[in-house]
Order: sequence, then structure tokens, then C-alpha cells
Amino acid sequence: MMQIYWTKINHIIEETSEVKTFMLDCPEDFTWEEGAHTHFALEGFNAGEQPNRALIRHMSISTLPHEHSIGITTRIREQCSEFKTILRNLEIGSDVAIFKTHSNVPLKREDKNVYLLSSGVGLATFRPLVLDYFERPDNVGHMHSLNIDSSDDFLFSDIFTSAPDKTFTSQFVDNRGDYYEQVKALAADKEGVFYVVGSDEFLLQNINVLREKGIHPEQIMLDKHENQRAEFLSQDVSM
Repeated sequence: MMQIYWTKINHIIEETSEVKTFMLDCPEDFTWEEGAHTHFALEGFNAGEQPNRALIRHMSISTLPHEHSIGITTRIREQCSEFKTILRNLEIGSDVAIFKTHSNVPLKREDKNVYLLSSGVGLATFRPLVLDYFERPDNVGHMHSLNIDSSDDFLFSDIFTSAPDKTFTSQFVDNRGDYYEQVKALAADKEGVFYVVGSDEFLLQNINVLREKGIHPEQIMLDKHENQRAEFLSQDVSM
């Protein structure tokens, strides 16, 4: 039987004008690792015979266990889905459910440089990896984050700031042209490990650029189950 953890929102952080982080109480035996995602569901999702998929979303956990809260960071625009509309109106103390938690992108410690490539709120997936690296830099060379965000209202700016003493660099660009030029430049590191988080289209574009620059599929980490990852990485590079 799949275990569903019901828990409460204990804090809501307004990260930017459109992005909120919902902090959830940690159920007693709930554990996760950096790079984890979970199924995040609203009340009523399992009220009928079949789960109501409109009330379930696949979300990254933007915190680490020692922060004692499960952080779910998401963008909520003015015009949004039923799920986001309900979420926007939830308050501290509201009940939500989490289940099927898994990490496809834990931090690889292979004495290589790590490149985090993301779009907008994709940074939420990488926040725990950066924190984990800051706390324990063992067997990671340099870490570099590249994010495309046209809002100028950058997420987690307290963490995603270049810190030479921690051999960490953070870069934000506001357009695709500059972004992909930077990806090409980073791909000069033929030994690097490249993590990519964003929409499926974004993943495919990044994979194409990296593959054309000679980066091998095993160096590209996607927040996808292994069979989906293989599918993304097997697409024709010249498309």
C-alpha cells in the first residue's frame, strides 16, 4: 500500500511577487534526500473512487531534512490552474498530503565540477544540492549555477550568490540566446556533471547543446525516472 502522509502548512514564504514556498510539518517517519521530488496533493484528492489528478502535482522539495520543514516552492500566476488557485488560498494550518517521494538528482560526489542548469523556479530543485555542497564540499570540484529568469526578481538570492570561498558561482541571464551561449561555454569542461531542471522542451534543448559539445549522456542528470531519462537522452541530437 502506498503511504500517504497528511501534514499541515506551518509557514508560507513570499519568495517573489509570483513565487511562494509552502513549508510543511515533517511527519515522524518521513525522510528525503537532496534533489527529491514528491507528489503534493490537496484535500479531497482521494475522496472519490479514483484520485482526482487535478488536485495532485509533482513538486520538488526545496529544503533539506535538517531544516525541519518540507519546502514546496512554486510559481502562482494571476491566471492559473484549479490546483494553483486552491493553493493560493490555503493558509497556515491547512492540511495537504505528500506521497511517492524519490530523488532522481542527488549530488554526485565524483571529484568533478557540477553545473546546475535551470529555468525560473527550477532553482527550487537545486537549492538543497547547493546547501548540501556548502555543508560538505567533499569530492565535488567547483559548483556553478546558471539560471534563465527574465523577471529580475531572482529566487533564493541569499544562497544563489557567488561565494569564491565555497568555490561556488551563480549566474542569472534574462534571455535564451545568452543562456545557451553560456551553456556552450560551460560544456568546455568535458569531465563535468550537468544537472538540468525545467520544462521538457527546456531539457531537450539543453541536452542537444550539451551533446553537440561532446558531453556524454551519463554526464547529464535529469529529474526524471530512469526510463524517462533514457528516452530524453536517446533523442536525435541534430533535431
